[in-house]
Amino acid sequence: MRKYIVTVNGKKFEVEVEEIIKDSQNNIVEVKKETAVSSNEKEIKAPMPGTILDVKVNSGDRVKKGDVLFILEAMKMENEIMAGEDGIITEVLVSKGTSVSTDDILAKYK
Repeated sequence: MRKYIVTVNGKKFEVEVEEIIKDSQNNIVEVKKETAVSSNEKEIKAPMPGTILDVKVNSGDRVKKGDVLFILEAMKMENEIMAGEDGIITEVLVSKGTSVSTDDILAKYK
């Protein structure tokens, strides 16, 4: 905690503010394994509403658990959407600049 003295309308107040320690520029959001769409296909969904800043994969790409698939800006923070398991991307449904809501499908994989 850090203590500060602030003045509001000529009155001084002492306030304590909790320090936020940030490891990196990006928050990391791991996408959970999703339910099957067809016999073999699964979905990668947006974990929160925001805007897609970058798409790191294309259809046909092989991905491994932990690979960054998308960068999602939410509440002015960049969040890495990562593969929850190994697979092959079968379809990418968003592009850079797309606004998404929670649970919107970003891509499909098998």
